Amino acid sequence: MLFRSFRTMAAPFRERYPDVKIAYTRGSLNDRGIRSLVAYQGGRYVADVISSASNTWIDFKAADGLADLRVLPNFQLLPKENRDPDGNWIGQKITYRCMAYNTNKIKKADLPKTWDDLLTNLIWRNGNLAIPDVPSIWLTMLWDAKGEAWTVNFMNRLFKDVKPQLRKEGTSAVVALTAAGETPAFIGAADYRTREQKAKGAPVDWHCPEPVPVGVSQLMMLKGSPSPHGAYIFLNWFLSKEGQLAQYIGDYSIPVHKDLEQDPHFLPFPDEIVGKKLAWRDEEKIRAEFPKLMAVYGPLWTGAGGAPLNKDGE
Repeated sequence: MLFRSFRTMAAPFRERYPDVKIAYTRGSLNDRGIRSLVAYQGGRYVADVISSASNTWIDFKAADGLADLRVLPNFQLLPKENRDPDGNWIGQKITYRCMAYNTNKIKKADLPKTWDDLLTNLIWRNGNLAIPDVPSIWLTMLWDAKGEAWTVNFMNRLFKDVKPQLRKEGTSAVVALTAAGETPAFIGAADYRTREQKAKGAPVDWHCPEPVPVGVSQLMMLKGSPSPHGAYIFLNWFLSKEGQLAQYIGDYSIPVHKDLEQDPHFLPFPDEIVGKKLAWRDEEKIRAEFPKLMAVYGPLWTGAGGAPLNKDGE
């Protein structure tokens, strides 16, 4: 989240709770996850609340470093996919990861209804499809939803038959490159990033084969934090409809509140999501299953000319 987005989101909170002082620090995944954990284990706190730390929350849990968020009255307003059953984290926002495509280069009639269609329609070959070097943001969901056998076959055929462009840029950058026409279509594009480009007038749109990969960014609170009461008040407000709407106004994040998450008004591309089967990212399953996926994906990626990936698929 950008600083200006946080200021917009926090404005109603500060008006409602003027005595609770909050500050925002932006950092990389390494800052939010690894460095914050090292600091905590050394007896130092870099923050009371940490957002979007990916599956490093499991490492915080192992270090007995997470406060139980089930005490929040609004914890129950979250669907089960948007909260940890033991209260280790709550959802911050939902992101759907599908395909961005250039409307000048790809016909709507050729868009795949299912992921298998990518393998059989010849339009996606000859470099017309690009994939990122982060299988964790889309393939892990398909592995969980479709099973190991299907996903292994899909990966083999994707690399050997389709032969996609292998992109090292960040996913947001490749969405922009798709909008510019450098690549006709790109898997792993976030819905909100594609909408940003489309809102600028770029010839780009977004499409979801079924099942739709979807992930939840987490918020977690460190156990024994210096300002626990203020952190609890902020998090409980954040889970309310007011808090969720404030975040949406700040940066168009899809709400995690049970009454808002599937409301078409808050989805960048509702026709591509509503009514389709969803493939949710399960962080604990990923920790166990992702090495199996990478044992197949890694050699396929490097064998096709991609740079070696780290153990996290990045």
